[in-house]
Amino acid sequence: MTATVIAPRVHDLGGFQVRRAVPTLQARSVGPFVFVDHMGPADFAAGQGVDVRPHPHIGLATVTFLWDGAIGHRDTLGSDTIIRPGDVNWMTAGRGIAHSERTPALERVDHAPLHGMQTWVALPKPDEETAPEFHHHAADTLPHWEQHGARLRVIAGRAWGHESPVRVFAETFNVAMDLQPEAELAIDDSAVERALYILEGEAQLDGADIPARHLVTLDRGTRPILRATTPIKAMLLGGEPLDGPRHLWWNFVSSSKERIEQAKQDWLEGRFGTITGDPEFIPLPDH
Repeated sequence: MTATVIAPRVHDLGGFQVRRAVPTLQARSVGPFVFVDHMGPADFAAGQGVDVRPHPHIGLATVTFLWDGAIGHRDTLGSDTIIRPGDVNWMTAGRGIAHSERTPALERVDHAPLHGMQTWVALPKPDEETAPEFHHHAADTLPHWEQHGARLRVIAGRAWGHESPVRVFAETFNVAMDLQPEAELAIDDSAVERALYILEGEAQLDGADIPARHLVTLDRGTRPILRATTPIKAMLLGGEPLDGPRHLWWNFVSSSKERIEQAKQDWLEGRFGTITGDPEFIPLPDH
């Protein structure tokens, strides 16, 4: 298998597991992606749910895609949107934005499932200080098709000759995949850097078993064959390499350490703005 298998780090957030596959020692980034989190699967009891309190970002775009559940997004631009399975939330932080992510009230009445991926894309150096934006893309606006037992949806960028309407700042490769047992798929080789993450199910890549909930970085220029041995949920991500190293601290990404220090001060002094209906403040971490 012309690939490297990477085990993510697992974080338990109180009955809710997040697996962080990037950054790791083996993969500091894949294309423009500098942060890859697998959320769940989880099933919260009545009255419970995800509560990610208001927090700031700079220098990146956050990308959220769900297979199950719902998340309410609010931000300092005034956005107030619920993302559901198949939708895409793309939030460009640029020079600075704050947002919160919480399970909507109606979803908490009975029980609240959640399963999805959240990734961060580092903005190219010329765009790190761009104006913040938020865009919600409904599932039916994304390119989607089925072939030989595989259902494919282009989240952002280009793949297999299809292009997502999501605005990107660099060449991006991001596809959600659902394969039926015995389905086979030759992975698109148009992106320079690529990785495959198996969220659920058992699969093989060029005949070698891939463990579920692992990231597989793919060698450049190859077209490995992905084969599902059970129903699988998976994501492809990557694109053009970063235009230089990035510093990550808390929720900040930048090519400049000094810029991150400024962002810390801006958060402490309230310069990121406020979120209507969600005024909670969290302090900077102590490390």
